[in-house]
Formats: sequence, C-alpha cells, structure tokens
Amino acid sequence: MSAVEKAFHGLRHMIATGRLGPGERIPPESDLCEELGVSRGPLREAVRMLSALGVVEPRHGSGTYVSQLRPEDVIRSLLLTFELLPLPGLLEIYEIRRVLEAHVAAKAAARRSAEEVETLFSLIEEMEATDDPTKASELDHRFHAEIARIGGNPTLASLLSVFRARSRQYQVFTLPEGPEMRQKSDADHRLMATGIADRDPGAAAGAAEAHVAQTERWLRAFMPPVEEEGVPGTAAG
Repeated sequence: MSAVEKAFHGLRHMIATGRLGPGERIPPESDLCEELGVSRGPLREAVRMLSALGVVEPRHGSGTYVSQLRPEDVIRSLLLTFELLPLPGLLEIYEIRRVLEAHVAAKAAARRSAEEVETLFSLIEEMEATDDPTKASELDHRFHAEIARIGGNPTLASLLSVFRARSRQYQVFTLPEGPEMRQKSDADHRLMATGIADRDPGAAAGAAEAHVAQTERWLRAFMPPVEEEGVPGTAAG
C-alpha cells in the first residue's frame, strides 16, 4: 500500500467509524501525519482525493472539514466514475434505471400537486416545440428530474441524475431515425405525465419503465457490430 493510499484509507476509516462526524474539522496535519505514519505530501493528496469525492471540504484560512455527508451529495460524486463507463457498462446500468424510474414515477403519482403536473406538461410542450437536439435533451433531463423530485427521495433523484448524465452523452436523436424517435419519446412522456396527473401509480410506473426500456434499445444502436470469427464487421444474428 502506498503512502497516499495509507493516508486515504486512514482518513476514510476515521469518518466511517464516526470519529470524525459531519461538519467536524479534521485534526491538524502534524497530528494526522504522526497517527497515520505518513508525510505531509501523501496526506495532502489523500485530502484532495476525498475533497473530489465530496467527503471533505477545505475552507481557506479555516482548515478542512468533513462535509455534511448527505446521501444525495455522496452519490453525486459517482459522476467522476460513471462518466468513464463504456456503452456496454451503461446498458447494464439501465436494468437498475428501469426499476428506479418506475418507482419514482409511482411515488410522484401519489404525491404530485396540481402545480407540479402543470410543470411536467409545460416541459413536454417545450420538448415537442423545439427542433434543437441539445435543447430537447436538456428538457428531457429536466422532465425526468422533476418527476424524481416530486417522488420525494433526494437520494434516488441524485442517483438517477447520475445515470441520465452518462446517457445524455449519446445523442440518439441525431441518428437517421431521430425524428421518429423524438415522436415516440414525446408520446412516452405524455403517458408518464398523464399517469401522474391521474394519480395512477401503476400507469405512471408502467409508462416510465417502458420509456427507459425503449431508450435502452435506442442506445444499442451505438454499439459496434459483433464480429464473427474470421469475418470482420459482420453482425451476429
């Protein structure tokens, strides 16, 4: 184990065991170096790593503090690694996303207000009105994020946001079949919003799961063809 790893895991252990709680200032460098058996350089690198993960917060002139460790904030740090996932890995994640999107849609159907329903349909109308794929993608993200917010669990909303951020890097609407895909996606959104508006958790969940499954099928269009042995470029049947 390198000195940086030693410092990183030592600090992580202090936080995981509750020795250092949310909002607490971590001990001075000299004390930590002595306790962890590392020099200042590796310790500072470990602190930078934890800061990138949202676990600690350096404050100029004050020291370094453990963050509030809110689940939604910790999960958001997954973007650092999720954005590196190749497409096959992302498609595996979609099985999880189908379940979670259906769950938050059902929750939203039970909890929505009239104003929130109005917001959902307003976002749909904006999506249907634009010809800009980038704007459509942003509105799509806002639509799904609003459903997750209405669902009432910030941690689930954060996790789904991480999933969607990686998916959005594949612009499926720029494919030759893009216009037809857009129409199908817009229709799916209306089914989801209608289920939520009708306070029908089953309909909302079913529409959400079907929509994510459809997006997964579209994403597979970006997969390179499977090559048969000795026949490069031939898609397997």
